[in-house]
Amino acid sequence: MKPHRLSVIHSLVVNYGLYKKMQIYRPYRASAHDMCRFHSDEYIEFLQRVTPQNIQGFCYVNDIVIAILELLKYHARVLYIDIDVHHGDGVQEAFYLTDRVMTVSFHNYGTYFFPGTGDMYEIGAESGRYYSVNVPLKEGIDDQSYYQVFKPVIQYVMEFFQPTAIVLQCGADSLDNDRLGCFSLSTKGHGECVKFVRDFNIPLLAVGGGGYTLRNVARCWTYETSLLLDEPISNELPYNEYLEYFAPDFTLHPDVLTRQENANSKQYLEAITRHVYDNLKMIQHSPSVQMQDVPGDIFPGADDTSAMMDEMDPDVRVSQAEEDRRVEPPNEFYDGDKDQDKPDDPTAPS
Repeated sequence: MKPHRLSVIHSLVVNYGLYKKMQIYRPYRASAHDMCRFHSDEYIEFLQRVTPQNIQGFCYVNDIVIAILELLKYHARVLYIDIDVHHGDGVQEAFYLTDRVMTVSFHNYGTYFFPGTGDMYEIGAESGRYYSVNVPLKEGIDDQSYYQVFKPVIQYVMEFFQPTAIVLQCGADSLDNDRLGCFSLSTKGHGECVKFVRDFNIPLLAVGGGGYTLRNVARCWTYETSLLLDEPISNELPYNEYLEYFAPDFTLHPDVLTRQENANSKQYLEAITRHVYDNLKMIQHSPSVQMQDVPGDIFPGADDTSAMMDEMDPDVRVSQAEEDRRVEPPNEFYDGDKDQDKPDDPTAPS
């Protein structure tokens, strides 16, 4: 998860002009206290002692779980959808025993593929039984096969669970030609999943995830930013400081160069879809959650704006000027780190 990856994505978003269609909010730096909302004190203390000599693994702090915990202060039911090539094991484990969060993960499943979890029979337990949905897929799945299972599964989930908010993890390692992935999705195919979820018109938090071929991650998340904004953009990439990374085609949607045969038969995908449907039928109705008064923001270190907003009279309309105070000023929107890293080498280890 190299920070340089974000600089390249940021550059594309800026040079396409997409930032002009957004309201940009400045987050504050998370503290150890924030991270301990989910993780143990001992674990966070250990992470603070990590050095380049003893670092291993993919993700250390489950920011998505912390975000969902915050959403649960405001929403009765939160749906988590994961289209990363790896199983969304951390979020599933966090909410395995509750019916307020349904986790749905589409991933490669096999004995030798990290993390080795995500069998279709992992369905949750206790109050969360049937609220964990797993769609284990085989290598080489293409756009059409992915749609065959993604769209009906999500449609069923929406009908049975009736979420009031959605968190969509757009891991780009499910794209064709990812260094660690084994799927064959195109950027358009990946984006079609984002668009499908967007069109339910339910409050949506879209986040990144895996993705280990830098140029493809940048293309994918830039394109999906345009979809979320409903702002068409050209297939020809605009000039930017990382343009050489996208040679030789310099396009947003490169051709898919399938490396392996699609091992997912139509019958296999139909069987998975049927299994998911049968489990979801066990949820007789969407869970009834008594909503409480929403507590105030407990995060230390948050700026004074949150306190100001909390103190406002709820019966008085907030003026546009006051709302704009929470938005990032245009001159604060920087255009990425001007580092001199050479283009991504597809033969280099991740």
